[in-house]
Amino acid sequence: MLSLNNIAIRRGGELLLESATLTINQGRRVGVIGANGAGKTTLFKLITGELESDSGLLDMPQRTRIAHLLQEVPATSERALDYVLGGDPELVRISSALAKAEVDGAFDRIGHLHDEFAAVDGYSARARGEKLLAGLGFSAEDANRTLAEFSGGWRIRLNLARTLMAPSDLLLLDEPTNHLDLDAIIWLADWIRRYEGTLLLISHDREFLDETVDQIAYLHDRRLELFSGNYSTFERIKAERLAEQHASYQKQQREIRHMQDFVRRFKAKASKARQAQSRIKALERMERIAPAHVDSPFEFRIPADEKTSSPLLKLDHASLGYDQTIVLDDVRLSLEPGDRIGLLGHNGAGKSTLVKTLRGELPLLAGERIGGANLRVGYFSQHQLDELNLDESALTHITHLDPTVGEQGIRNFLGGFDFRGDKVNEQVGTFSGGEKARLALAIVAHSKPNLLLMDEPTNHLDMEMRQALTVALQEFEGAIVLISHDRHLLSNTVDEFVLVNGGRIERYQGDLEDYRKRLNEPAAEESSARSADPTPPDPAAEGDYRYARQIRTRIKTIEQRLERLGSKLAEIDEALSDPEIYSGQAESANLQGLLREQLGLKEEITMLETEWIEKQDALERAG
Repeated sequence: MLSLNNIAIRRGGELLLESATLTINQGRRVGVIGANGAGKTTLFKLITGELESDSGLLDMPQRTRIAHLLQEVPATSERALDYVLGGDPELVRISSALAKAEVDGAFDRIGHLHDEFAAVDGYSARARGEKLLAGLGFSAEDANRTLAEFSGGWRIRLNLARTLMAPSDLLLLDEPTNHLDLDAIIWLADWIRRYEGTLLLISHDREFLDETVDQIAYLHDRRLELFSGNYSTFERIKAERLAEQHASYQKQQREIRHMQDFVRRFKAKASKARQAQSRIKALERMERIAPAHVDSPFEFRIPADEKTSSPLLKLDHASLGYDQTIVLDDVRLSLEPGDRIGLLGHNGAGKSTLVKTLRGELPLLAGERIGGANLRVGYFSQHQLDELNLDESALTHITHLDPTVGEQGIRNFLGGFDFRGDKVNEQVGTFSGGEKARLALAIVAHSKPNLLLMDEPTNHLDMEMRQALTVALQEFEGAIVLISHDRHLLSNTVDEFVLVNGGRIERYQGDLEDYRKRLNEPAAEESSARSADPTPPDPAAEGDYRYARQIRTRIKTIEQRLERLGSKLAEIDEALSDPEIYSGQAESANLQGLLREQLGLKEEITMLETEWIEKQDALERAG
């Protein structure tokens, strides 16, 4: 179907591909991966003929029909559905010829053109176009709106629909999920699985790759390497290779131990709820994934403010919206320290409205927003990138946050986000979208929040940075409210989901697989995932909910106390393991005091562990 032989491409003086060789057979679905700037989009431009190679040969059958996702759509007066149908050039040609023949009264040609129209499935074209629009989140009314009426992100969706409408032998999709919500991504993955041609897909979404590809083309060191299997298989092979390198092996073992400890801690706390069990499985998968990323340039943490409040933030009978237009009504949500919530719901349901209201950016239309005395919010959205000062450097941005930190300390901090050397002094205006997103995340991390509000943090981030962000959010000790179309990030960082739908919010008891079934089988919605907080609320159930919340708060308090006691006990054990303490004057009050403190700590730990088990049983009984 497609072969590259010893291809070399130079862009702006930089050699992106050198002696690159790749053969893709008909019908294969290939994920194209590599670091940002490695040359993935350049490879696509070579295939479409937009660029020529400096040397080497690209071979492809003649008359291969290529459908390619463009990143820009003109803001014209053309109707959305007409634009989508325009993705099929034969359909457009025959439709135009048929309309002209009817005007001219050329009846001899009309019959022939109707046969051609039927041959290209023209009679079903409108229905197919409307189905594409619906799958990508457009309403029935949107089909008649002009391109100029849509925002940039929605016009990209229209371009995706136009691309999928085009009959093709080779489909090239460059980051198709960037402007999609979770619902649309799930729909697109199902569409791709039914596609009968050859697929080349650039994506940093591992779950999406796992669902849609059967080969991985890895672009690194200016070469292309083809792997059989999906992205998870590629990660396993890469980890095995790294393990063979001694320097990487030692770091890999530390990462494995870190992930194992994290999984064990969560297992010890997990109830039998389906969501908890789902998270355990995800964390176990994370343990397997971690070794493949030990050579990542990103390694950072998001420290939480030591001061906290319970609750951190509360919305009580709140009406949320814009300009007196209610988007969400009667919202009741209390965020406690340690809560980790993922928001589900279709695009436009009100997820971002909820997050902006929690931040305090949007005033309430009714009800109350009550913030804890020690509330400290960290907020990330794509709008934060627009608020960066393009004339300043990354170093200056962090210096503004805390002028007392020395330059070397800031450099060390920014190094974890892969801003190193002279890069920290470059103007932000020269940064790529991914670099701006990393800087915005660095600013959030430096603020030490105890509540993280994150609206699509993975846009523009490559695979390695997404992995580093996942680990950082896992270790974050504050509360999290997360909107993301990245299912890997969601499944590995949140403990519960809230569904935003129909102007209301409700706790969602299912996991992401349940949510997929809910989207694919609307009639089975109630059986696949049922809200535990019906609307209108049942007073008795509301009382049970408050009781369960009190138990969870006590459990978290116990766990925090156990962690502190465990650290103190470890220090005492280490002191008592020193032989010097038992010699000379060591049989003094110091030794006796340590022994008494050790005994007291062990007794308190035992009591707290017993209470923890009792509270877990009570929580399960409370549902």
